[in-house]
Amino acid sequence: MSDSVLNTASIARPRLVLASGSPRRRQLLSDLGLDYEIRLREVDESFPAHLRRAEIAEYLAAHKAAAYAPDLAAGEIVLTADTIVCLDDDVLNKPADEAEAVAMLQRLQGRAHEVYTGVCLLAADGRQVVFADETRVHFRALSIAEIEHYVRHYQPFDKAGSYGAQDWIGMVAITRLEGSYFNVMGLPVHRVWEALADFGLI
Repeated sequence: MSDSVLNTASIARPRLVLASGSPRRRQLLSDLGLDYEIRLREVDESFPAHLRRAEIAEYLAAHKAAAYAPDLAAGEIVLTADTIVCLDDDVLNKPADEAEAVAMLQRLQGRAHEVYTGVCLLAADGRQVVFADETRVHFRALSIAEIEHYVRHYQPFDKAGSYGAQDWIGMVAITRLEGSYFNVMGLPVHRVWEALADFGLI
């Protein structure tokens, strides 16, 4: 075996760290066939008031990655993401309780809104890429009984905009998507795959 082959074989592939507690993001990365380690920590999710839409999602993803940067070992790459729901220029965050979840869904019903997921990949050597993907989601008009049924049975309190596209409400309410369905779930996997390839993880 030549020295060049030996040298190539000895180069360690970068290691992926997923900094997210989202079971949907974990599943999407697993479905891509990727190996990764999960690390979690509390990170402030406030953002400057002047930011709008995709800028917010990108800022939050990069802000989260920066919190993990000091602890990255050589060869590690952390992936962070943040998903926001925008109705006009209002950001609909995770609801605090059942009443707020119902109120959010009442605002969304019968209208189109935008979902932005910001993604940051940050390597231990300082390389970084930040981007956001947009999907326009069309909801049919919903009855208050349908909204209350969803909130009561699915308790979407960990979801921006108070809903999950993969849940019951996605099947009965979403009439059309413009963009990636997986982006609405929390990770634009087509763009993540390309970025991971650029980092040498694929």
